[in-house]
This record gives sequence, C-alpha cells and structure tokens, in this order.
Amino acid sequence: MCGILAAVIALSTGGCRREEGAFVVGFSQMEHNNPWRLAQTASIKAEAAKRQYDLVVTDAQSQTSKQVSDVEDLVARGVGLILLAPREYEGLAPALEAAQAASIPVILVDREAEGTPGEDYVTFLGSNFIEQGVRAGEWLAGQTGGQARIVELTGTPGSSVAVDRAKGFRQALTRYPRMQIIASQTGDFSRAAGQKAMLNIVQAKGREITAVYAHNDEMALGAIEALKAAGMKPGVDVTIISIDGERAALESITRGELGATVESNPRFGPLAFDVIEKVRRGEKVPPKILITDRFFDRSNAAQFVADAY
Repeated sequence: MCGILAAVIALSTGGCRREEGAFVVGFSQMEHNNPWRLAQTASIKAEAAKRQYDLVVTDAQSQTSKQVSDVEDLVARGVGLILLAPREYEGLAPALEAAQAASIPVILVDREAEGTPGEDYVTFLGSNFIEQGVRAGEWLAGQTGGQARIVELTGTPGSSVAVDRAKGFRQALTRYPRMQIIASQTGDFSRAAGQKAMLNIVQAKGREITAVYAHNDEMALGAIEALKAAGMKPGVDVTIISIDGERAALESITRGELGATVESNPRFGPLAFDVIEKVRRGEKVPPKILITDRFFDRSNAAQFVADAY
C-alpha cells in the first residue's frame, strides 16, 4: 500500500516524474498483431495527444518475459505513470514490483494481473469478461433451441480474459443440459491459429459440430474459413458466436456467416486518461472500473459497420 500511496502523493504534488513540459505516461501493450490491439493503442495515442501528454508505447510481441522487461524499461526512463495491458494473469509480479519500488502508479487496462488493487496496482479498467461469456451462451442457447454440440476456441492460455469468458459461457450453459461443449482448443486470439485449431477439430468431429463459441472475433473468422474449407456452411450448418465487435465480424454478420458478437470495446483512451487525471489529483478511484458493452447481431450489425474498428 505504501508504494501506491507514495506514488499518488508524488503525482498530486507534481513530484519528480513530472518532466519539463508534458507529463509522461508509459503504455505497455502486449502485442500489435490484431485489429483489437491496434485500435486500443490508437485510442490511447489519440487521447494522449488531445490532452497534451507525452506517451511512450512498448510492444511485448506476445511475450510475457518481454512485457516484464518493457515495464522495467519504462520505470528506468522515469515515466510518471504506467498503463499496462497484461498478456497473462500470472508472471507480471516483477514488473509491478519494479514500478512500486520507484513509486510509479500502474493502471491495468483490459486484462487483469495477479495482485491487489490499491497495493500492487491502482485499478483495473475493462469489461466484465464473465458477463460477456454469459451473454454469448444465452444467445447461442436461444438460437439453437437449447440443443447444440459446441466447439469452443479459447484465448491466450493463462490470460484473465480467456479464463473469464470460458467461465461465463459455462455458467450460462448450466441451464441448458443439451448444450454440450464437445471440443475446446486454444486459438490464442489469432485468426490463423483459430483457423488451424478449427480445421483440426473439424477433421475429428465433422458434422457432429453444430455451434462454435470463439473467445474473440479473429478466431471466429478463422473458424468460418475452416468450416468453408470442410464443405460446411457457417450460419447454416453451424451457428457461431464470438466476442469483440470488430468491423470484419460485423460484416460477416451481415453476410449471414457469423451469428453475433458481444462487444468488447477497445477504445480505452478517454477512460484511461480520465482515471490518470484523477490519480494525479490524488482522488480515490475504485479498484475496478467496468465499461458497458453492446451486442451485435443481424438486427443491428449493418448500422454499426462504418463506426467499427
């Protein structure tokens, strides 16, 4: 707790990490290999520029060990605050400890990391991932009459978002005994990996598959290509639900291939900098700040395509 309190005091009194000119914020991004991550980084960059903050962005390139090094580098550079998008829930303790030792506040964005808010980091900003999984499960049950043989494509193993989206989905299915997950395999939130995983499952399960639940749109889009390659019709033979709300997914919904997607909004810039300014003023912030996500299906996807990322 002392580290966080010292950091807040330093910020609110214009402490040593206010350099000449703009306040410097570090953003440790976990990767830049998909539209969601690119949109998130763009939002944070735009908001930093709008509010006249200096921003230093690092890219962990999908490696937790590099993300630890990136945060340690931001600490060494003397940034005033760090936004951290954790690749994995565990493994980032050395990074958080380094920031705390230097009295640099850390705000987690979009994924959680092991630790205690108010002690190891200030707060977490993000969606309710369990609720996203619940919404996906409830929609799928409604579309299939409560009877389906489901393939689940999971996100990065060990990440809080993958754990929670799986948990929420299973929570929804407890009400529907005829909704069965017949295969679950990671696609690491990647379109190519999702397509490969789905191809392997299709070879093993074939037309036994009647539904797909993907933890993100990229894997769902990969699964659609895999199903087509196997001679199956997405949206006809197989009902597909995913999470994120990217433009390519909304377009797929309008084509009748993807059934629906639960939004997971990547535009964290305005919220992140609102919270940063509260921290700098020494104001108390809650340990978790959740954003509201929309839901896209055939009824509304077309009207949101132009605004999607």
